[in-house]
Amino acid sequence: MFTPNLLTANDKAGTYPASYYAATANTTAPFETIEGDQSCDIVVIGGGFTGLSSALHLAERGFDVILLEAHRVGWGASGRNGGQVGSGQRREQDDLEKMVGRDDAKKLWDIAEQSKDIVKSLITKHDIKCDWKPGILHADHRARFVSDTHAYTEKLQSEYGYNQIRNVDRAEMREMLGTEFYHGGSLDMGAGHIHPLNFVLGIANAARAAGARIFENAMVTSYENQSGKVTVKTSNGAVVSANKVILGCNGYLDALEDRVAKRVMPINNFIIATEPLSDDLARDLIRDDVAVADSKFVINYYRLSADNRMLFGGGETYGYRFPSDIKSFVSPHMLEVYPQLKDVKIDYGWGGTLAITMNRMPFFRKIEDNVFTATGYSGHGVAMATLAGQIMADAVAGTMERFDVMSNLKIPAFPGGKTLRYPMLVAAMVWYSIRDRL
Repeated sequence: MFTPNLLTANDKAGTYPASYYAATANTTAPFETIEGDQSCDIVVIGGGFTGLSSALHLAERGFDVILLEAHRVGWGASGRNGGQVGSGQRREQDDLEKMVGRDDAKKLWDIAEQSKDIVKSLITKHDIKCDWKPGILHADHRARFVSDTHAYTEKLQSEYGYNQIRNVDRAEMREMLGTEFYHGGSLDMGAGHIHPLNFVLGIANAARAAGARIFENAMVTSYENQSGKVTVKTSNGAVVSANKVILGCNGYLDALEDRVAKRVMPINNFIIATEPLSDDLARDLIRDDVAVADSKFVINYYRLSADNRMLFGGGETYGYRFPSDIKSFVSPHMLEVYPQLKDVKIDYGWGGTLAITMNRMPFFRKIEDNVFTATGYSGHGVAMATLAGQIMADAVAGTMERFDVMSNLKIPAFPGGKTLRYPMLVAAMVWYSIRDRL
């Protein structure tokens, strides 16, 4: 089955997509284009949250680091996502307790809490202007889901000591959101939301200041690992030699590393941004300016931007190509929740490619003694991917504790390998999409 190169299938090479984030990106000094052969201690492939955080934390430890980004830093999902900095892992704690036991589930919770902390600390330490706002509201679109949500909130409070979350009933939910679509849920004020592209640009600037050499428009075509030395080749003929390599490619891994690719699936998701709304209308829609994530399997996620636009994400495609009209593709999802926005102009519509795993937990592995990867954040990557960079920097430096906790997670390969994983996912996603409608 033909699989297009996702680095070139939907976007113009070397150019950010025409998104709200790109239109409001902070001014940043350009990064270099690689020329000739280079050498370093560690080469990082991928200029998103994972790769840039790895480069930053390694450079701060004194390593000579080269980072190679196929297009622009933050060009992929890191600069296109919903911007939600959520609590916990992608799977809930009761699921994790069944998967790995109570003790390891607690370790996974603690690591997830650290992932939020590192986002906040990087923003503060490097004065990153990325519109941090506190709060994520989980909204149940089925009345029967509310009791489970409330029970889970109470579990986090009583068993995990997490007191920044509380339950929300139907009446309060309809005061908080200007819609009758939801029946209750929970409010997590320990979570939050950001302008993700400006956050990732801030990490890139911090990594450069720490001494990391960051190269844009340096698409990696292959790498070889022989006799403890890594050789990385790029599409423009440059070659980088290093002692170790970190793969931070997530949904754009393609055929670079089959041992990782068989455990992750690239899927596309889409966001629209309305014109700026009046203060009154914006607060009618989301009273407390929190982000929202709902309970649909094909999730709706949305929030207000710093200039009062509704940023609404929803819908997934069952092909590698983006829809020809993303605005028209996402708008029905927004209008199902907020029909009062039917006459509001949509200024931006864009898509991006993320990576999911079979059980939705991230895939951390030391593939060989000098090859590390973290990927497959399954839509929960803003915080976890940022922390993954620090965890891998620790591992490269010899501190394996957190890396071992994450790499001990069993992440199944997709059935049928790379050939059949996609049509099987399509069938599953179509089924769940129908179930949402029913």
